[in-house]
Amino acid sequence: MLLVLTGVTAISVALLAYVNELTKEPIAAANAKTLSDAVKAVVPGFDNDPIAEKKMQEVDGVEYAVYPATKGGEYIGAAVEASAMGFGGELKVLVGFDAQGNVIDYSLLSHAETPGLGSKADTWFKKEAKGDITGKNPGTKPLTVSKDGGEIDAITASTITSRAFLNAVNVAYAAYAGQNKADGVTGATQQNVEQNTDGAAATAPAGDK
Repeated sequence: MLLVLTGVTAISVALLAYVNELTKEPIAAANAKTLSDAVKAVVPGFDNDPIAEKKMQEVDGVEYAVYPATKGGEYIGAAVEASAMGFGGELKVLVGFDAQGNVIDYSLLSHAETPGLGSKADTWFKKEAKGDITGKNPGTKPLTVSKDGGEIDAITASTITSRAFLNAVNVAYAAYAGQNKADGVTGATQQNVEQNTDGAAATAPAGDK
């Protein structure tokens, strides 16, 4: 029995390793295309390769990816990856900023939020949606939900997710501004961004409210 179990385990491990090897490159290629499409969506109009020119910027001890966008050699903005803990787990976003630090658009890269509630973050904060953040500059004033004294409408019954999303956007701006300062880029507001972490990392109640 021991020999049989050992043999089955060995074969299973070998098969898993084989399947992983077969799928590793296709998965990596799919992820790369997803990121490339997201960058094009949130910072349109560039003619360089933002992904190839990726830079890492540290904010409060954590490094975030910044993808600078240029057109004709002129800096037009950047896409920044950032994350925060939502109701169901990590929520990761890619936020596009113009040269002045205003939000152009965003893409929700991954999340584990409640379907039909927190999952609405993929569209809730888009242009002309209820929680529209486009055109806003987190450097002028950190983005917060109205329940916390801010001006952004939270997703209905999903305040925790909304806080987490806006925290991620604020962190993305901090990385964006920090990288611009390091590169000597002018135009973006260089004010300090206070992270509004109220509720984002707190233990969630029985429902995402």
